[in-house]
Amino acid sequence: MLSGHGMSTRLTSLNAAKSSVSVFSAVLRRQQFLIRSLGGSPDQNCSVKMSVMEADAMKIIRRITPTLDLSRYKGQAGKIAVVGGCREYTGAPYFAAISALKIGADLSHVFCTKDAAPIIKCYSPELIVHPVLEESYNVKDEDKGIIANKVLSEVKKWMERFDCLVIGPGLGRDPFLLDCVSEIIKHARQLNVPLVIDGDGLFLVTNSLDLVSGYPFAVLTPNVNEYKRLVQKVLNCEVNEEESSAELLSLVKGIGGVTVLRKGNSDLICDGDAVCSVSIFGSPRRCGGQGDILSGSVAVYLSWARQCIKLAEGDLGIGTMNPALIGCVAGSALLRKAASIAFQNKKRATLTSDIIEFLGMSLEDICPI
Repeated sequence: MLSGHGMSTRLTSLNAAKSSVSVFSAVLRRQQFLIRSLGGSPDQNCSVKMSVMEADAMKIIRRITPTLDLSRYKGQAGKIAVVGGCREYTGAPYFAAISALKIGADLSHVFCTKDAAPIIKCYSPELIVHPVLEESYNVKDEDKGIIANKVLSEVKKWMERFDCLVIGPGLGRDPFLLDCVSEIIKHARQLNVPLVIDGDGLFLVTNSLDLVSGYPFAVLTPNVNEYKRLVQKVLNCEVNEEESSAELLSLVKGIGGVTVLRKGNSDLICDGDAVCSVSIFGSPRRCGGQGDILSGSVAVYLSWARQCIKLAEGDLGIGTMNPALIGCVAGSALLRKAASIAFQNKKRATLTSDIIEFLGMSLEDICPI
C-alpha cells in the first residue's frame, strides 16, 4: 500500500505526464492544421514523430499571386529593396533585385557601396540604385560615427515605402559595413518591414542572433555551409542529416520567432510550428547565383502573402497563416520550376541569368493571367 506521501508523488507525476501529453497534443493539432492549410499530406506516423509534409506549392502560388487589372497603380504589386553589393560582389544584388521585378514586383531598389553602384546601374536601367553604403577602407576612424549616421539616415528616408528588405546578397564582410547594416535591420524591425536574410547577411546574424531573434517577419535562407554555421552556433552541435526536420525545428526555436528555409535537394522550411518541404521541379545544374534569385522571389511572395492575409482576415485557412512560411514555399517552388525549364533548354550551359529569364514563363504556367 502506498503511503500518503507516495500517493501524492504518484499523482504529481501523473499530472505532469498529462500536462506533457496536452502540450504535445496542442502542438500536433497546430501542425496538422498547418498541413491541411498548405494542402500537404501528413506523415502517417505523425502521432509518434514530427511530420514533414510536401506543401502544395502550386495551390499557394495561385492563391496569393495578385491579379493584374487596369485599376491597379504602381507600387501595389510590391516594392522590394536589396541591401548588398560591394567592390567584389555586384552580380548577387542585381540577381536578387531583377528577379523580384521579373516575378511581378513593381519597384526594386538596391542599396550598395559607391564602388558597386555604377556597375549595378549598368546591368539594368530597371533598378533604382542607391550608392550609400561605405566600407572601412574608405572611412577614417574619426569619421566612422558621422558616416554611419549618414548611411542610416539615407536608408531611413525610404524604409517605410518598402514591402520587404533582402539583406546580404553581395554584401561582403567589412566590419564597418556590417555595423551599418545591423542598424538598418534594427530600424526595419521597428517599422515591421519583413526581412529576407541571405549570403553575408547570414554571416552577420549568425554572429549577432539578437538582430532577428523574436521577429516573425524574418526569413533566413541558408545553404549547406551557412546552415552548418547556424547549427553550430545555436545548437552547439554538428548537422544531423538523419534527423533533419527535428534539428531544423530545434534550430528555429533556438533562434526564436523566425522562419528558416534550408536550401537543398528538397528545400525544408520551418517557422517553429511545422516543417514542410518543397521538392518539385529543380535542376542538377548548381551555378552560383540561384540563392540570390530565391531571396528576391521569397521577398516578393512574402509581401504578397501579407497582402493576401490582410484581405482574408477571419478566413480560418490562409487568413491565420504565417506569411513568411507561405512566401518561402511559393518562392522556392517558382525558382525550382524556372531552374528546371532553363536546364531543359540549356543543359550544362545553364547560367543564373537563364533561370531569371524563365521566371515569368514559369509563373504564367502556374498562374495564367
